[in-house]
Amino acid sequence: MKVKRNTLLLLACLVWSAAGVNILRIGLITYPPYLSIVNFFLSALTFAVFQRFIFGRLVKKHTARIASYEEERHFFLKFFDGKSFAIMAVMMTGGIALRASGAAPEPFIAVFYTGLGASLLLAGLLFGCQYGKAMFQYASNKEGA
Repeated sequence: MKVKRNTLLLLACLVWSAAGVNILRIGLITYPPYLSIVNFFLSALTFAVFQRFIFGRLVKKHTARIASYEEERHFFLKFFDGKSFAIMAVMMTGGIALRASGAAPEPFIAVFYTGLGASLLLAGLLFGCQYGKAMFQYASNKEGA
């Protein structure tokens, strides 16, 4: 199924937001027994590191790639490239295995998943902002034509 180029940004928004909400939910459900200033700081640090070095860059990279497409319609899974889908699969598999094995203690799950989930959710929302900007530009260009 082919979709308009800007719809790829909306799909990225939905996928990353859904992943972020799910991971954040797991972290927040696990958090109550471990509430402390240190843990809040560690969650914020996790969020900042993932946002600065991974997901913030990912949003910029994929937004630029999508914007550079010359054709208007693309296969709906082209919101990411193969490398990004592989990274997503490794992260999902690793997270599921980590929790299922019991190798990670609950305080780690609470702190890490809260920071990671919030960063994933923000990445999804940033894709949504890029979609909104693209639609605004499209509407502005259409009015000016």
